[in-house]
Amino acid sequence: MRLATWNVNSIRARQERVLAWLDRSDCDVLAMQETKCKDEQFPFDAFTEAGYEVAHHGLSQWNGVAIASRVGLEDVRIGFDGMPGFHKDPEVSQDPEARAISAVCDGVRVHSLYVPNGRELSDPHYTYKLEWLARLRDHAAAEVAADPRAQVALVGDWNVAPLDEDVWDMEVFAGKTHVSEPERQAFAAFDGAGFREVTREYTPGPGVYTYWDYTGLSFPKRKGMRIDFQLHSPALAARVTGASIDREERKGKGASDHAPVVVDLE
Repeated sequence: MRLATWNVNSIRARQERVLAWLDRSDCDVLAMQETKCKDEQFPFDAFTEAGYEVAHHGLSQWNGVAIASRVGLEDVRIGFDGMPGFHKDPEVSQDPEARAISAVCDGVRVHSLYVPNGRELSDPHYTYKLEWLARLRDHAAAEVAADPRAQVALVGDWNVAPLDEDVWDMEVFAGKTHVSEPERQAFAAFDGAGFREVTREYTPGPGVYTYWDYTGLSFPKRKGMRIDFQLHSPALAARVTGASIDREERKGKGASDHAPVVVDLE
């Protein structure tokens, strides 16, 4: 099975590119983030014509997550146990955002995750990000504890650069989100819960990125970040035979600012 994750940065703007990539890449399951649409706005029919079932969760023109599968799509779940919500006004209900969806695809529980950005270290969104990651870690650990043979994939845009080599210049990121020690510790905690990041072994850095800003000619200047990952449970990680980052998909007109991250499973 070929499993991919991709922050598409608006599925309505990127529909043709995503479908063309699915055909070209021979991908079985694609987890998408930042679809930027409500459920009724998602182009389900186009994916169905291409042979994919889709589960989507979107509440507005922001966030949004989806899973497209041609190998089955069962037991769809929105969010995860204990997932916190957010509102900039603490007096307003902290409703969960459209940042997580999961489904069983050919025996694998695939979670499509769009981790909060954090904005600034002093912003309430940063505290929300750390809590969101902690609750996800607890949920994932419980899944594996309940069944050590469980095949679980936590994939998506993690908005964390775990290593210094995962950003093009650490001096530029000093004192900013994505590289702070609490964020990196939150990411590392998944390893302690039994989940292994499976793409770096096959796509080692430095200089290997999954995201490049649209401004300042970041892509041609190789000023990127590695923030999109696949974390697999022990039973699933044992099936990994390869991984790749499709940097070519960041090129050309109408590209997302992220590249697809692909893992092959035996």
